[in-house]
Amino acid sequence: MSVTDLFDAARARGVRVCTAESCTGGMISAAITDVAGSSAIFDRSFITYTNAAKMEMLGVKPATLEAHGAVSEKVAAEMARGALAGSDAQIAVSVTGIAGPGGSEHKPEGRVCFGLATDAGVRTETIEFGAIGRAEVRQATTHHAIKLLLKATLQFSPIT
Repeated sequence: MSVTDLFDAARARGVRVCTAESCTGGMISAAITDVAGSSAIFDRSFITYTNAAKMEMLGVKPATLEAHGAVSEKVAAEMARGALAGSDAQIAVSVTGIAGPGGSEHKPEGRVCFGLATDAGVRTETIEFGAIGRAEVRQATTHHAIKLLLKATLQFSPIT
């Protein structure tokens, strides 16, 4: 599964995607836009590294951040939902995590929460990449987000 596969599938289905990125800082959107002609399938990216940016740009609720922290499936869901609502895309992916170094007992280095939103709803998941290094966590996160977008694109069916 590659970005080219995502491009081909999305273009064939007339689907546009967008991203809401925290720990990757735009790496997912950069990977997508590395493909010539990506404007046919890529709408926009929200790079929301701070909690304030998540609230202002994506509508993440302060109460959600306070109750669950930025690295949580609840925040990933609100990020994905906000990105979808603030774009012309049919599919939005979000990522929020701890690339490292650092982390804590409760939120270890390498933990990344993903959100995927369509008009049909939002689903989330958490991947524990482990303390494999900052660059490696960010790259693995980018790769997994592309896989999620591709899978959602292949399963996409517009609500009529």
